[in-house]
Amino acid sequence: MKLGVNIDHIATLRQARKTDEPDPVYAATIAELAGADGITIHLRQDRRHIQDRDLALLRAFVKTKLNLEMGITMEMVKIALQHKPDTCTLVPETAEEVTTTGGLDVIMYSDKIEEVAGNLRAAGIEVSVFVDPNIDQVKACYKLGIKLIEINTGEYAKQWNTSFAQLELDKIKKAAVYGKKVNMKILAGHGLTYRNVMHIAAMEEIEELNIGHSIIANSTFMGLEKAVVRMKELMLRARQFNEKA
Repeated sequence: MKLGVNIDHIATLRQARKTDEPDPVYAATIAELAGADGITIHLRQDRRHIQDRDLALLRAFVKTKLNLEMGITMEMVKIALQHKPDTCTLVPETAEEVTTTGGLDVIMYSDKIEEVAGNLRAAGIEVSVFVDPNIDQVKACYKLGIKLIEINTGEYAKQWNTSFAQLELDKIKKAAVYGKKVNMKILAGHGLTYRNVMHIAAMEEIEELNIGHSIIANSTFMGLEKAVVRMKELMLRARQFNEKA
């Protein structure tokens, strides 16, 4: 199983003082050397953390895979076409939210998603959509020709130590199984931590996890390299345990 490391909150810390450190580009390099299989950033319309400068430099320096999370606007399409990340993940975005709070409503915004995805794919950029673990949303992606989805694990992350955890895991599993059945590549992420990642990592349909906040938060205590290594170890352990079961 692969791990994409989201480095947005390195930029959040930098922007808190409007200075030049910590540098997300340096963080990406450390994460890759520690075993990250990709680097994820979200260039938001309000530029609250990642800046245009970061995207340009990361495109030049990232050696694995650069995944750009973006809203479904033509402004972001133009930026993506300029810098050519390996993948663009389409996400919902509102000014009021602290972080992404749910999946993109593919049914409601199908026309816009089709337009944005078409422009990106024409330029050779892989397109992913961040969706809630809902079969109808996954079906809507399939109808639009989307071959890659990232399942939102946010609700599971909130409920992982409650009696509702299994219900949320079942939703994720069903969405992943359906997506795999129609030959989609399945990723997952949002809210995952060292404490709750193993149940998600054990799902054989999921090929990659995107994790940011927990890794960056724990890097303040153990360093970024060890924080990335620790997450990969837990993911590997979960997958090995599942294979033996």
